Amino acid sequence: MAVDIEERLSALASKIVTQRASIKTEEATKNAFVMPFISTILGYDVFNPSEVVPEFIADVGVKKGEKIDYAIMRDGEVQILIECKSSTGPLRIENASQLYRYFSVTRARIAVLTNGEIYQFFTDLDAPNVMDNRPFLVLDMAAIDESLIPELVKLSKEVFDLDSIINSAEELKYVGELKRLVAAQFKEPEDEWVRFFATRVYEGSYTQKVKEQFKKLVPRATAQFLNDQVNDRLKTALVSPSFSPDVSESPMEAIGSGAIAHAEEQSNGIVTTPEELEGFNIVKAIACSEVKPERIIARDQQSYFAILLDDNNRKTIARLHFNQMKQKYLGLFDADKVETKHPIATLDDIYQYAEQIRTAVGRLASGTR
Repeated sequence: MAVDIEERLSALASKIVTQRASIKTEEATKNAFVMPFISTILGYDVFNPSEVVPEFIADVGVKKGEKIDYAIMRDGEVQILIECKSSTGPLRIENASQLYRYFSVTRARIAVLTNGEIYQFFTDLDAPNVMDNRPFLVLDMAAIDESLIPELVKLSKEVFDLDSIINSAEELKYVGELKRLVAAQFKEPEDEWVRFFATRVYEGSYTQKVKEQFKKLVPRATAQFLNDQVNDRLKTALVSPSFSPDVSESPMEAIGSGAIAHAEEQSNGIVTTPEELEGFNIVKAIACSEVKPERIIARDQQSYFAILLDDNNRKTIARLHFNQMKQKYLGLFDADKVETKHPIATLDDIYQYAEQIRTAVGRLASGTR
């Protein structure tokens, strides 16, 4: 079940990236992003009012006729409330006033505030039947935290284990907040964070000059630490059987759907970089709307990084030409197997070619030219 949700999350995330620019209103956000989340990720039938009630009304005090965007039902009772905002703006707790009111007059224990890209899940840890001010789980579709997927499974129609998710909500809440805090400090450290580390390695007085020096050194050290941790995991991945040479042409490294590569030169002279891996994952996320992710395989070669269907050199989906220092290219093939190299400035530019990638995968999967 978790694997299925992971695949569907990846497909929806790809859709969000490709359609984000054309979604301008709250209604468009609900139709394009939120309804697919409710149906494909959580598994509820958005067209069955016994499961999902749009524009749900529960009179609250003097607030008569006020509506919540969606109420997810089980056995005739409201279980999850969902309030939507436009994807063009950030989520703020001020947006949740209707959720607060509805939470107290229904039997719902889960409330969700979303703009279609970020989903904030709330419950009542602080006071019974009163929605908390802070979410216990935050799902960002632009950077999906795989550790949260089992919790989403608990909220799905097939499983729906409310007791389990409530029991783990407090830990999820604080662990999530701590992770976001640490991430923020790694990106742009606060003075207290810099001072904490500096005073443990610098024996002199912590002057303004020392502070400015360590404001540069601390993020550099934390970034190197993270890279070292990643590389340790990557070295383990590289010795797995999924890395096998392709003898049909010059030596290449096969990278399975779950394998990871890194910037370490192998015995055959091939260097697989983190950028190539990230590009591979983007293409795979796009392609999995057409085929199962495990069918997308990568093979690294000295001159390019190939992404194949079914590990077949005659079924090339794309090539990443990232070995040039000044310019990177995404190579895509037409029906006659003629490659066109598209210059890209960043890896996110790959999403601009999502339709071409999907078309190529569909053509290769169907066996047509």
